[in-house]
Amino acid sequence: MDNRAEVREFLTSRRAKVTPDQAGILGGANRRVPGLRRTEVAMLAGVSVEYYAKLERGTIAGASSSVLDALSRALLLDDTERAHLFDLARAADGIPTSGRARRRAASSAAPRISLQWALDALTGAVAFVRDQHQDLIATNTLGRAFFSPLIGEGGRTPNLARFQFLDPASKDFYPDWDLFAEMCVAIMRAEAGRDPHDKQLQDLVGELSTQSDVFRRLWAAHDVRQHGSGTKRYRHPIVGDVTLAYEELAITAEPGQVLMVYTAEPGSPSAERLGLLASWAAGNTRSGDALHTA
Repeated sequence: MDNRAEVREFLTSRRAKVTPDQAGILGGANRRVPGLRRTEVAMLAGVSVEYYAKLERGTIAGASSSVLDALSRALLLDDTERAHLFDLARAADGIPTSGRARRRAASSAAPRISLQWALDALTGAVAFVRDQHQDLIATNTLGRAFFSPLIGEGGRTPNLARFQFLDPASKDFYPDWDLFAEMCVAIMRAEAGRDPHDKQLQDLVGELSTQSDVFRRLWAAHDVRQHGSGTKRYRHPIVGDVTLAYEELAITAEPGQVLMVYTAEPGSPSAERLGLLASWAAGNTRSGDALHTA
């Protein structure tokens, strides 16, 4: 991905989102831009108009932390957007986000056995590991049952983004499909900022851009986010509607990979349905083991 273009489009898209009222300045009449003018951003950030114009053209290499912080305040960036701006600046300077290059295992490689043990120990929750390319690379038993619409019958590594935008089954599985789509693309955008030279991610973005108008539109918006924590609604083909809380945990031994844990509120209908799915999954696993050893 072209870092200069990424910087240019991110800054212009953020500038367009901030109104004069939000920035605390007089807007005046006959404005030809939807958000702030370059001169207004420069004034708010305490830099010259010429220097800000240079930054917005994508020449961000060498920008100091104080300048980036000032831009973040002027453009009212949230924490994730600020981190993304710093990631873009580090990439322009040739500095990996973590201070060292990521170690990337092949997406199809089997997870470490100890990681699989940790997943399997989580019996009352949906747990899985995904990488920076949205590949689902390991699950626990309940996770395999829960994400059966995505995993399907096997084949290539299940991918959350491909399922979201290219598989019609996602519209049934995700009642809030539009929200899921926005989240998926914004997470990918943040990943692209951290490592703009990730060819596998570039290829995935190219594939989705050519096959999905929605993905292409959302990618052009340059919105970013971290998954973090929250709640999501699903419509599972076996147990129906469930609402789950999720937590994202970084796997420090495998940079770029995260452990996602989904749980239901104790005593809720969703917890009961998740328990039913766990029983169903355990029964199928035992049946499969019996057949395999017979």
